[in-house]
Amino acid sequence: MFWTATLIFVISYAVIVSEKVHKTKVALFGAALVLITKILLQHEALHDIELGVDWNVIFLLISMMIIINVMTKTGVFQYVAIKSAKVAKGEPYTIMAIFAVITAIGSAFLDNVTTVLLLAPVTLLIAEQLEVDPVPYLITEALASNIGGTATLIGDPPNIMIASKAGLNFMDFIIHLTPAVIIIFIIWMLCWKIIFGKRLHVEQKNKERVMAMNENELIKNPLLLKKSLFVLGLTVIGFILHGVFHYEPATVALMGAATLLLISGEEPHEILAEVEWPTIFFFIGLFIIIGGTVKVGLIELMSQKMIQITNPQPDNMLTLSMVLVWFSAIASAIVDNIPFVATMNPLLIDMVHKVYGLTDAATMEHIQHAAMMPVWWALALGACLGGNGSPIGASANVIVVGMSEKAGHKITFIRFLKYGVPVTIMTIALAMVYIYVRYYVLGW
Repeated sequence: MFWTATLIFVISYAVIVSEKVHKTKVALFGAALVLITKILLQHEALHDIELGVDWNVIFLLISMMIIINVMTKTGVFQYVAIKSAKVAKGEPYTIMAIFAVITAIGSAFLDNVTTVLLLAPVTLLIAEQLEVDPVPYLITEALASNIGGTATLIGDPPNIMIASKAGLNFMDFIIHLTPAVIIIFIIWMLCWKIIFGKRLHVEQKNKERVMAMNENELIKNPLLLKKSLFVLGLTVIGFILHGVFHYEPATVALMGAATLLLISGEEPHEILAEVEWPTIFFFIGLFIIIGGTVKVGLIELMSQKMIQITNPQPDNMLTLSMVLVWFSAIASAIVDNIPFVATMNPLLIDMVHKVYGLTDAATMEHIQHAAMMPVWWALALGACLGGNGSPIGASANVIVVGMSEKAGHKITFIRFLKYGVPVTIMTIALAMVYIYVRYYVLGW
């Protein structure tokens, strides 16, 4: 069983990284092999909290996708983009910076893939009006989506997965990761100003063309927009308070999605059809494959190796935190950060067993031990920020590259690396300093 599960795991990862076959097909086929070979039994895959599908993650993703799909029909995202370009008075770098801020904030509270999907077409339109190369703008938005998505529990799928396994709530991410993201984003924008501030020039007539665009025409359904913003606001408040009322984030999101479906007047068939079902089933398949490796002991073996290398102590895991933030970043640049975090979560929980000498299942008391918390934040920062390291490091990158190529502006692998690698190195270095100063110097 050990070698069968290991083989399924390794081959599945290899094929996912190669991108020769769609990752959802690979994950589902790998999951089917795990079940058919009885590495995991069906009831374990669907009902076992430690081994099976994490339904909290699945329903949180589905619910947020439903809310976003309804909001998309209002035209509000396109309105904000055009309005921002006019606020910038058509200045090319100012537009780039404002779009980066919008993308980062949008990715913190929505889904980063959806955010770039909505902004990329408008970016291409504005770049065409300004007669500038849209590629720097599009890559900047992809990078901003991954940085901004790091800030909250719902911003990036890896954070949702970490929160579910480590028992963290929405405010935990706001308190611990949002300050880091704000610092990192500001320093990145200052560097971007030095690089692009003097390189981007457009003629005055092109600026006037942007200023003449009418953003009000893009709001297609004002009543639906009001309903959507109201429900989204309540949902975000629910996320902030879910720890107080002891609700899972998925419960809050599901209530928001169901309410918006009920009051929107939209056809549920149409809204549900636009949910990213391939992504949802990719998660389901991945959870089952990882569950198989946990059951046969592969994750335990990997955990032992990590303990040997980093020598974590029950009251101090500084070395582990520092190594993990870089390891997560490098791995997430090579492999999509979602499967990477799916592997690391059970590995870290198994490490908790060994470091604290537990015989039964790890309790939240140990998973959330003061010494363990910097480790979870290192994983989140490394995995989310490391996604900027390559075109395949995060789903948002893949979307941007595809949309740019479709519009006739091919982004080569090497060109993306020229933007992504320096940003990744800088942001991870800042994240490492943040973790060290906050948790090991100041002890916050």
